[in-house]
Amino acid sequence: MKADSTFQSDVSLSALARIRHDVQGMHAYAVQDATGLLKLDAMENSHRLPPQLRAELGRRLGEVAINRYPGPSVDALKAALHAYAAPPEGWSLMLGNGSDELISLLAMACDIPGASIVAPVPGFVMYAMSAQLQGLAFHGVPLSADFELNEAAMLAAIAQHRPAIVYLAYPNNPTANLWDAGAIERIIDAQGAQGGLVVMDEAYQPFAAASWIDRARAEPARHAHVLIMRTLSKFGLAGVRLGYLLGDARLIGELDKVRPPYNVSVLNAECALFALEHESVFAAQAQDIRAARAALLEALAQTPGVRAYPSEGNMILVRVLGQGTHDEGAAARVFEGMKTRGVLVKNVSKMHPSLANCLRLTVGTADENARQLAALQASL
Repeated sequence: MKADSTFQSDVSLSALARIRHDVQGMHAYAVQDATGLLKLDAMENSHRLPPQLRAELGRRLGEVAINRYPGPSVDALKAALHAYAAPPEGWSLMLGNGSDELISLLAMACDIPGASIVAPVPGFVMYAMSAQLQGLAFHGVPLSADFELNEAAMLAAIAQHRPAIVYLAYPNNPTANLWDAGAIERIIDAQGAQGGLVVMDEAYQPFAAASWIDRARAEPARHAHVLIMRTLSKFGLAGVRLGYLLGDARLIGELDKVRPPYNVSVLNAECALFALEHESVFAAQAQDIRAARAALLEALAQTPGVRAYPSEGNMILVRVLGQGTHDEGAAARVFEGMKTRGVLVKNVSKMHPSLANCLRLTVGTADENARQLAALQASL
């Protein structure tokens, strides 16, 4: 028995050697255990469907032919999303299993010798992770102290690295702000001049005061190399895992070649179709979240010991001021204190040096925000 165990261990170690060393050195994407806690760490829409619509959706999903591969329902969903987003003439879209898959597919499609990706940091971690996994260089350009774009540094990075892709999140995660439109336009122009793609990541579009798609419609020629990426996760379907990428039909046609067949299930497609048919329900939820965000920001402004940054998403970045500039553990203590009081948020302090002592709060319902605020104030 002992010999068998040793043999199995040796075989396992031998097999591990076949896995890339950089992958073995990585950390898997962490999902916090929220058992028994108010879950406000992942920017989910806290609103559920009304009971009547839940029952209607259940009946509709019961009629889906799950013995068949996805087909007409996916085509219907693409048409519905195209009508909903209303992109410029000549644009089309492709679907992904959430935005994460689309980000991975973009890196795969653009993986030519010497290719790289540029994005502001701090930003969404999957931009850098997808680059690493695909073997592309990733160049992060730090934001300013107030989390605004460093336009000069972005333009310099584009000139130096000539990246295949520049990612611009609008609004950004985890800082939740919309960047200056003039700076974005000049970055788009510079990236276009050297023949690269710009991906405007609009994951939090339902909560923002602006969408870049309006500018693309107004100046389609200027945006021929721009892709707009969205997800239905923040729309209210985080559990459905569905993202979509909009852009010039010729670009989308090429990118679609690397998409796995049947990457969106018939159940996911039917859920998304159902949601778009009841878009007004989700629009009302987004409006409620925007109102709750304003109230929470106002309350945080009156809370000593924290600084809350402006938000155009369903999240608010908060810096814990602690006991002075060298109190490096202030956010960690508040995070644990809130968790002890039954509220789970996200400690982003280690994501980037500029996020030292920062927590990211999800904007929930009015009742959830009251609990969140009370737990925060009691933990300071």
